[in-house]
Amino acid sequence: MNKTELIAEIAKKAEISKKDAEKALKAFTDTVQAQLKKGNKVTLVGFGTFDVAKRAARNGINPRTKATIKIKASKAPKFKAGKALKDALN
Repeated sequence: MNKTELIAEIAKKAEISKKDAEKALKAFTDTVQAQLKKGNKVTLVGFGTFDVAKRAARNGINPRTKATIKIKASKAPKFKAGKALKDALN
């Protein structure tokens, strides 16, 4: 399912226009992104938790040249599914 199909499905289920569904989806994604950027986590009970994983700096190997390279520390978004979501899939 792509973004356009998701917006159409949200509009249908919520009985709102596609334009309003798109605004709601954008507001949701922007809010989650802003909170993660601040270092906060976003928990939707029954659905899951959006959080930030911190990756330490480390050494890696360039597969082409076999040279050792330094990989900088970074942050990555992560999502952990909630129990209700897991149960719905099984």
